[in-house]
Amino acid sequence: MRLQAVTLVVPSYDEGIAFFVEGLGWRLGSDEDQGGGKRWVVVEPPDGGSALLLARAVGPEQQAAIGRQAGGRVGFFLRTADFEGTAARLRTAGAWFEQEPRHEAYGTVAVWRDPWGNRWDLLGPP
Repeated sequence: MRLQAVTLVVPSYDEGIAFFVEGLGWRLGSDEDQGGGKRWVVVEPPDGGSALLLARAVGPEQQAAIGRQAGGRVGFFLRTADFEGTAARLRTAGAWFEQEPRHEAYGTVAVWRDPWGNRWDLLGPP
């Protein structure tokens, strides 16, 4: 088994595509009309790994989950071989960093937030 995708609730499909595909250079794996305003939108990191299924929030409960998918904890982990280059690209795309990078035994790490407020770790080489 392997984890193929994780759902990320976003305000709109196009906002999600703009951030991940246009901003970060991820691949648009799928964008299929499902009818009734629903789309099957999958974005994939350029170097592989699990994809994100972008789900447009419908109704108050889902809208309240935008930016809080992990209850305020870091819920997503993005590993890169080029920490500084990826951090710069994230900032340009609309992410913001909560802290300066720190160096741990497992690598360089910094917590950042996507445009909707979800917390991520950016992980680089030690």
